Amino acid sequence: MKAKEMVSLSNEELIEKIRQFKEELFNLRFQASVHQLKNPMRIRTVRKIIARLYTVLNARKEVK
Repeated sequence: MKAKEMVSLSNEELIEKIRQFKEELFNLRFQASVHQLKNPMRIRTVRKIIARLYTVLNARKEVK
């Protein structure tokens, strides 16, 4: 997910995306713990996406 796409989402959609990616991160960590993870770089990617989503959300709060 690109930063431009994140900016175009509403606050509710951003929160929903954060929830979805956190759930995916949980599942990826679980797979890693039982050695079934096929792409270990996905954990890093998902963490960065979550951070970007929080950055966009917090930037909107500061503007208001």
